[in-house]
Amino acid sequence: MTAAELLRETRRRHGVTQAQLAARARTSQAAISRIERGVVSPTVETLATLLDLMGDELSLGAEPIDYGHDRAMIRNNLQHSPEERIQRQASWSRGMRELQRAFRG
Repeated sequence: MTAAELLRETRRRHGVTQAQLAARARTSQAAISRIERGVVSPTVETLATLLDLMGDELSLGAEPIDYGHDRAMIRNNLQHSPEERIQRQASWSRGMRELQRAFRG
């Protein structure tokens, strides 16, 4: 989630208009709009302040990225020799070609 999305969703959840948030933050409605549209990227401090003005706290965290790799499958595959891995892949490819031909009719 981007800073723009976070600010907009938080503001809407609290039922606060851009003008109201701007007044609390002593800035302009246009400044809030620019942040929410992603035209301006606020500092972490600014974002935390804006959220605080609505009663929310900014919390930053890190989570592992799921690149879509099946680590267990990779570990299992690496237990085979390179020759075996090539043979298995060739067999899989032949099977896929057969399936494609069967579906084409």
